Amino acid sequence: MSVAPLREPAITPALVAEHGLSEKEFQLCLEILGRAPSYTELGIFSAMWSEHCSYKSSRIHLRNLPTAGPRVVHGPGENAGVVDIGEGRVAVFKMESHNHPSFIEPFQGAATGVGGILRDVFTMGARPVAAMNSLRFGAADHPRTRYLVGGVVSGIGSYGNSFGVPTVGGEVSFHPCYNGNILVNAFALGIARKDGIFLGQASGVGNSVIYVGSRTGRDGIHGATMASDIFDSEKEARRPTVQVGDPFMEKLLLEACLELMKGDALVGIQDLGAAGLTCSTLEMAGRAGTGVAVEIAKVPRREQGMSPYEVLLSESQERMLMCVKRGREEEALRIFRKWDLDAEVIGEVTGDGFARIAESGRIVANVPAAPLSDRSPIYQRPIGDPIPPARDRFDPARVPVPPDLNAVLLSLLGSPNLCSKEWVYRQYDHTVGASTVVVPGSDAAVVRVRGTGLAFALSSDCNSRYVFLDPAAGGALAVAESARNVACAGAMPLALTDCLNFGSPENPAIMGQFARAVEGISRACRALDVPVISGNVSFYNETDGQAIHPTPTVVVVGLLEEARRATTQWFKREGDRIVLLGITRDEIGASEYLALIHGREEGPPPALDLAAEAGLQRLLVESASLGLFSSAHDLSDGGLAVALAEGCFTGPGLLGADVSLPEPGKPLRPDALLFGESASRAIVSAPASSLRSLEYMALAHKVPMAVIGEVRRSGADARLSIRSGEGMLVDTLVADLRNVWENAFPRLMGGS
Repeated sequence: MSVAPLREPAITPALVAEHGLSEKEFQLCLEILGRAPSYTELGIFSAMWSEHCSYKSSRIHLRNLPTAGPRVVHGPGENAGVVDIGEGRVAVFKMESHNHPSFIEPFQGAATGVGGILRDVFTMGARPVAAMNSLRFGAADHPRTRYLVGGVVSGIGSYGNSFGVPTVGGEVSFHPCYNGNILVNAFALGIARKDGIFLGQASGVGNSVIYVGSRTGRDGIHGATMASDIFDSEKEARRPTVQVGDPFMEKLLLEACLELMKGDALVGIQDLGAAGLTCSTLEMAGRAGTGVAVEIAKVPRREQGMSPYEVLLSESQERMLMCVKRGREEEALRIFRKWDLDAEVIGEVTGDGFARIAESGRIVANVPAAPLSDRSPIYQRPIGDPIPPARDRFDPARVPVPPDLNAVLLSLLGSPNLCSKEWVYRQYDHTVGASTVVVPGSDAAVVRVRGTGLAFALSSDCNSRYVFLDPAAGGALAVAESARNVACAGAMPLALTDCLNFGSPENPAIMGQFARAVEGISRACRALDVPVISGNVSFYNETDGQAIHPTPTVVVVGLLEEARRATTQWFKREGDRIVLLGITRDEIGASEYLALIHGREEGPPPALDLAAEAGLQRLLVESASLGLFSSAHDLSDGGLAVALAEGCFTGPGLLGADVSLPEPGKPLRPDALLFGESASRAIVSAPASSLRSLEYMALAHKVPMAVIGEVRRSGADARLSIRSGEGMLVDTLVADLRNVWENAFPRLMGGS
């Protein structure tokens, strides 16, 4: 079928290039259509084949990730991943990026990132019960950092709080590599009945296509292509491309969709996210092997004079497209009217495999649905050596041990990356819904599954310095630490979602980082039996040729069989013994200590023995289920001394600790003992009566165990004392440590 002529720009090589299509990609477009595209069709191909939507540079590597498992119901490819948690229920979760929009307009960029990930979850039929975020900003003293932090945090809080989902955890870190390109990664978790999952498919010829939600405007046009392009100062001025969110509309949309899903009228449903109506219509038809005929004149609009191109590519928020059984349209529309939502029947499912878009009866686009996904370009990008010289030139013998280790500990606790993030999370409502068991501030958040004794533990993690210095090791360590945090809460890791943030895939060194990081993630997931069920790839995170550190963020979701057994990181009572699980090695490379105190980002990340890691995690989960210890805390950034300090002051009061570190067979540097970040370690506190049982279990799981100290008296005079064979290493008031730790972030943001 020919496309009726419109007053549209002529298709020229310059216009094709402006749409981000290479000459080879445009030739493939011509081959699929059998003719030249119209301007509107060019926009459709541009959006669908953008890196953000097509994953054309990453798909061949992502295929190596383990995505199946006995609990996996739906893996990657749907709006969100689904895992079985028993009792007829499933967990639905995913993580997405909203990086460039948040740098341009931090409040709305971050807010709409939250809105988008919530829709991905409830589109599947799940009610969202928890949200988290992973945020990366530039140097703390960069002139834009304070503005960006304030806007992003406010946007996340405003949307999540208004919508009514608890924001229960996440991470915030700072590094100069993010000065020109911050990262805002949003995560959401929902719960659904196993027999109540809905997929993004438009099946059943003759069934109706319904648009519901906010009216369509010009906001967000070219959002997908902007996310698939290198950033520069000109693109920073693109405020009109950033969507504007309405969390109250999203709440109405949630309730209306869930009400409709209780019946059997709904066939399939898709969020109008990246590339808007274009992506949703083509993907829903493509997955089902059908076609769709859509009349866009029926699409509710809030702006006059919008062209078909604009209507199809708008990324206005809080909109859904759904396929409803023929004859059941009024039933659906009645529900939407009840919730005061705009809704219109805009088309129907066809059997010819084409997406036929008309405006007032005139065809404006006629493209085959499945081929835009099935035949989208797939690239085997050149892969360069991703290892920087800084990794291998490192000589620890050239790093002096500071004379005052008390001062080092205070500096670490007061640093932007290790200090308290309460300034951030107190702006989030983390208790709405009354299901939060462990609020932000421990290794993992814990959220109860209402109506059962079950609970989820959630943790987000990535040390981008590790990944920069050794991408494979860094990717594996991100999985290991996130899973370990969940295990410290007492939960067995179920599955993970990821958000893989990298620079330009056209740079062989960046593709080397990506390929190696995915290898590391895959290796760790297989060893720890944690499948990847959903995720997102965000390339082109660079500005004026300066790429971010590779940041493959992962969120691991674990399951607690008994919510009441959830364990937190802080010490609970005087007299408990402090136990170190795992091996401390002579490692200071790639550590926060080395970067902050010595100004060096060098050396290899900590060695990771995945068999030892798996044994530690099993030990933590089984011991927690038996109630053997009072607290459990992962050892990671800042090492043992920082973890001990946090154990003393992150709880409701102050407790002291008297620690004597056993001398290892080979003497370790005192700074490695205190601040090294050796992997696969945790500290637990336990009553003396539990030690024998804990020893037996540690032996069974082949986990080295050492009783290193005791929780001491509480109050203003509580002290943290750490000694080794070389004498006293740290001896300071816990109140002084907490004061530095809790006031650093408010000072960063301009407070007193």
